Amino acid sequence: MTTMIWMESITKTYYLGEVSVPILKGIQLSIDEGEYVSIMGASGSGKSTLMNILGCLDRPTTGHYIFEGRNLTTFDDDELAYIRNQRIGFVFQQFNLLARATALENVMLPMVYANLPKPKRRERAL
Repeated sequence: MTTMIWMESITKTYYLGEVSVPILKGIQLSIDEGEYVSIMGASGSGKSTLMNILGCLDRPTTGHYIFEGRNLTTFDDDELAYIRNQRIGFVFQQFNLLARATALENVMLPMVYANLPKPKRRERAL
């Protein structure tokens, strides 16, 4: 199997004024292509922070995040936006769905911006 996601020594620290609040400490993670993974833990344990880093919505404070062989920790905002647009799908806890669209149409919408033809969007969404 091909490793799709590999993280080494990932940390994330937030700062409240002068006070540092470590959220993630030395995360090691490897996910192979086609593998299903659950991220579980108590409230406040860093699950959402880890998901935001995995989804390129946030950056780690330290460590390496390799996605499909590319070190995303060195990417600028535009490069991360491209990865989010072309390679990563994300379903938020608050869905932010379009009320007038069907569930299928909502899932297909990001693929419109990726310039996928309609038959391909439908195939991927199903």
